[in-house]
Amino acid sequence: MAGTFVLITGAWHGGWAWRPVAEQLRSAGHQVLTPTLPGLQDGADPTPHTLTDVVDSVVELVESEDLRDVTLVGHSWGGYVIAGAAPRLAPRLRKLVFWSAFVPAEGRSLYDEVPPNYQALFDGQAQASGNNSVAMPFEVWQMAFMPDASEDVQRVVHSLLVPQPMQYFTETVAPLDLDTLGVPVGYLLGEDDVALPPGEYGWNRFAERLGVAPVPTPGSHEACFTRPVELAEALLKI
Repeated sequence: MAGTFVLITGAWHGGWAWRPVAEQLRSAGHQVLTPTLPGLQDGADPTPHTLTDVVDSVVELVESEDLRDVTLVGHSWGGYVIAGAAPRLAPRLRKLVFWSAFVPAEGRSLYDEVPPNYQALFDGQAQASGNNSVAMPFEVWQMAFMPDASEDVQRVVHSLLVPQPMQYFTETVAPLDLDTLGVPVGYLLGEDDVALPPGEYGWNRFAERLGVAPVPTPGSHEACFTRPVELAEALLKI
């Protein structure tokens, strides 16, 4: 049965990052929207928006397009965005899917959920930027985010990333009340995803917060580029 997918990116990405996956979903007969979120357009000023503004933009998109039977997908930082939007969109949702994504806990921002070395990186980048933004260093991208691609591909995709507003990492959203939400929830986890190190700071703790078992999918944190066919299949299956 055809439905509608709204695909929300992680940090540093625009809606363009979903294109390989979106093409697969559209070929299967589904409507797919891949918004670029406020402050993440090419050349955008990273200072004026808040995480609440980002959540509002997703709610406004779904409502203005009068979308129904929506599978709302969030990748990485996008987990905060879909968790914030879901309670307001619940009657319109078929399913809420987190893909290697953060799941909010009470009073905890993304900054609170990452290892100290990432916190230090974010702090240093934001202070040096002049506009409170965080750029993605190529070495981190290459080793932790997209290790399953050639260096040429890594460099091309990295060149398209934009600075992430630091406030998107330090602001919070309310945790999901799944009993009240009344929408099925799933969690996809890349089998080779080392963007967060296994252990105390690993991805598995987020599926546990949802009370679901993570569903393994092939590829790294950037499987939207490196394994789009398999990722689309996983989204359809879940």
